[in-house]
Amino acid sequence: MSRIGTIFSPYPHPPEELRDAARAAEDAGVEELWLWEDCFRSSAWAAAAAALAVTDHLRIGVGIAPLPLRNVAASAMEVATIERMFPGRLLPGFGHGVQDWMRQVGAKAASPLTLMHEHLPALRALLAGETVSAEGRYVKLRDVTLDWPPAHAPLVYAAAEGPKTLALAGAVADGVVLDSRHTVAEIAAAVETVQAGRAGAGREGRADVVAYVLTAFGPDARERATAVLRDRPDADDRVLAGSVSDVAEGVARFQAAGVDDVVLLPTDDVDLAAFFAAVGQVAVSVPHAGGVS
Repeated sequence: MSRIGTIFSPYPHPPEELRDAARAAEDAGVEELWLWEDCFRSSAWAAAAAALAVTDHLRIGVGIAPLPLRNVAASAMEVATIERMFPGRLLPGFGHGVQDWMRQVGAKAASPLTLMHEHLPALRALLAGETVSAEGRYVKLRDVTLDWPPAHAPLVYAAAEGPKTLALAGAVADGVVLDSRHTVAEIAAAVETVQAGRAGAGREGRADVVAYVLTAFGPDARERATAVLRDRPDADDRVLAGSVSDVAEGVARFQAAGVDDVVLLPTDDVDLAAFFAAVGQVAVSVPHAGGVS
């Protein structure tokens, strides 16, 4: 089933604003609120737990937490703990991390692709309650089993940009998170690569595709949104802007390109409560928006 989500960004919002933002999103009828972990702003898992604790139905997506910062067993414990406390409401995502930041903290992997290839299957197996042993380049486990695995393992997402990472995400993750600033045609090509990677790995079904899209509402919306992408000559093709119905029509184009979850990213200058209210109206306007597919 297709979904509509939105974002609480660490730019420019500090952690103490998250609880009120999460409540506002839920009150507006938004189904999903996504956040992410950038060095050196806020923890993804602490923030996700806090947002879940102050809401009743809102799903929280982490898109993404950097793989190099944590041992896979620690990531599994964090995800499992939150999932057990708030069943079915966490959408955990992981990615390479910004390489300069990973180097800055002494965590840069020489081969980010190898790290993802080792980390995500081990994480998914641990969350499924399996006993995992591995002797890889980065992931080394000896008979590790979670004492408190979740009753139902959540989908594990990978952030991906280039073709190699997109194909790998399809092969080793349950879903993919695509960053903003892309045209519908670019997203469609990325989706094709992800699904081909999944099929090539012999996995059944489809990867769940999440795509962030920079969005603005109101009479001056297009100017405000495209100003963020002023370095792109085709900025107008990379944003959604205008009335609720205008944005809903744009959402439908991304859905037709194979996106399961269109996540509307606000510009930095908006009132979040007002933006979330508009996102809730978009979700009502788009057929079949709702639960995780």
